Amino acid sequence: MLSIKMPTIGLVELPSVGFINNDGNNMISDETKGLPLVSKQILMSNLRASGFDVHLIDLRQGTYQEEYGKFLWRNTEQTKVYYGRKIQEIDPLAFEVWGVTNNFSQQREIACLTIKHLVKKGRPVIVGGSDAIAEPKSYLGAGASAIVLDKSGAANAAIVNYILRKTPREELSGVILTSGNQPPLRVKRSLHPQEWPIPEASVIEQCLGTQLKNIYIPNDRLKIGSIIPDIGCDRHCDFCQTPKYRLGYKAMSPEKIKEWLVAQKNAGANSMAFFSDQFLGRILNVKKGGRDDILEIVKCYRELGLATYWENGMELKKATLGRGITSDVTPDEELIDALWGWDGKTGCYSAFIPAERPLFGRENYAKLLSWQEHCNMVKAIAHAGVPNISYGVVIGFADDNDDSFLQLEEAIIGLHEDIRAINPSVNFLVYPQTLTPIPGTSQWKILKSSGLLRFDDPSVLGGIWISAIDTHYLTYEQVADWQARLAQIGTPHSGL
Repeated sequence: MLSIKMPTIGLVELPSVGFINNDGNNMISDETKGLPLVSKQILMSNLRASGFDVHLIDLRQGTYQEEYGKFLWRNTEQTKVYYGRKIQEIDPLAFEVWGVTNNFSQQREIACLTIKHLVKKGRPVIVGGSDAIAEPKSYLGAGASAIVLDKSGAANAAIVNYILRKTPREELSGVILTSGNQPPLRVKRSLHPQEWPIPEASVIEQCLGTQLKNIYIPNDRLKIGSIIPDIGCDRHCDFCQTPKYRLGYKAMSPEKIKEWLVAQKNAGANSMAFFSDQFLGRILNVKKGGRDDILEIVKCYRELGLATYWENGMELKKATLGRGITSDVTPDEELIDALWGWDGKTGCYSAFIPAERPLFGRENYAKLLSWQEHCNMVKAIAHAGVPNISYGVVIGFADDNDDSFLQLEEAIIGLHEDIRAINPSVNFLVYPQTLTPIPGTSQWKILKSSGLLRFDDPSVLGGIWISAIDTHYLTYEQVADWQARLAQIGTPHSGL
């Protein structure tokens, strides 16, 4: 009996990037080779289940370094480098179809350089990811055959079959094509996370992580598994791209998450990174027991002995008794203990808290609690025992000035002191992220017309550690000074 040869796909993980000054210091020190590959395992599983022979080409792994450009920042020349594996070492004929994913504008240039190399011998390249959706022209100009606009996975198999000139099992949609008749930009039916195949052990093993940014992970918690337990969002913030995906909010059931966690554990994971912007969106389903679902999920990973990391944070307002629906902002102690509790072995080992700007600028973040309510929530989280807190604030808004930054500094110092009084051993890391508008969002359009943007280079403008926008009162250099100063609150860290 003849075996049917499956079409081969090479999925590329882009190399790390860095900006090196004349002193040899790396301005962003963005080493990514040990980070878990959460979206790749979803994509690989999706394509394998559709009948393709899928291989991961991880360009982060290696010691090669190469310059690919320069720019001036604060009157100092910075050299752009990528490091890991040499792009030109990839054989463009190794696979029938290539896939490149990029979610960050900071890596747009290196993604386009990779695409240009892969298309040299005529093999097609399909591109996906948030930045490709935001700025498709750059990727199409580099030689991509198609851009995948759908974030759920529903368009993947159809576009690969189309590119291979095979009859698609489903009508083509949710993509941009370089040539030919343009199909509908929106998929007819997006996939629900419930429909994502559980990754095979071989896929999980390739995607396990060995580090998280700025957090020490003890050896007994390596290797790090990962999961995206939901997609979409119930909010429509002006700085966010997610509402444009038109996915609504779709969450995995506790049963599906348990299957995913068991598979990760069996493949060698000792801890789990949860990449979710709206994990607590479940709690809005009051009649369907959303809160009970959350407690059931927590019970599951604790029973498996897995430490967890909330990498994208959670909306604190939904962890109140009012769930962000009513005016009751009393912390839900049982829920907080479940989500952020740590007993020395299992539970939450590290949590990112997206504070954004609860003290000022709440017109941009109407979903946020007031400052005092916010502090009450963070202190409740500290009481739960989480040993590592990464506290993120966004700076560089148009109305920011020295006085507003002084008040912000004083407020964060006060909160840090309160946290240390509750848990003296907590590792409290402040992340003062500079404003990095996403192309296509309302925030991007306002900033583009404001005249405050000092750089149009996506490598510069797309980095949260690189100030690139003036305010009405401060230059981008002064904003950068404040960023470095605020980062010294709590536990000092590198990267600025």
